[in-house]
Amino acid sequence: MPITYEINHDRKLVHARITGTLTRDDTFQYQQHVWSLPDVRGYNQLIDASDMGHVDIPFPSADAMRELSALAASMDDPAVKTRFAIVATTAFAYGLARMYATYRALDPRSTRAVSVFRSVEDAMKWLESDEPVAGK
Repeated sequence: MPITYEINHDRKLVHARITGTLTRDDTFQYQQHVWSLPDVRGYNQLIDASDMGHVDIPFPSADAMRELSALAASMDDPAVKTRFAIVATTAFAYGLARMYATYRALDPRSTRAVSVFRSVEDAMKWLESDEPVAGK
């Protein structure tokens, strides 16, 4: 699978990396597997897609982003607000990530603030911020 992840319990963070070609099934399997684990409830998330290019995403559609964001929002813990940082360095991946973030923000079930960054360093600063999580 082109998505690998580590769970850092001290930081309450799931850190995923995308390498290789990412399919629609890969993204949905990752979402369903990782976020159904009871020990990551209330954790923040970082997805590092900085090694991904346009050709590595064969399913770029608004429908896929909307479906994925709806699935993710349905798995959010309604009692806990968390952060989800996506690192995307290409214009294409950045655009898809922004589309996903928009769909998440529009879903009333979403309790996760999603932001898109160009570097892991900026994403980590935001994830570790003491500022309250904005949103619902």
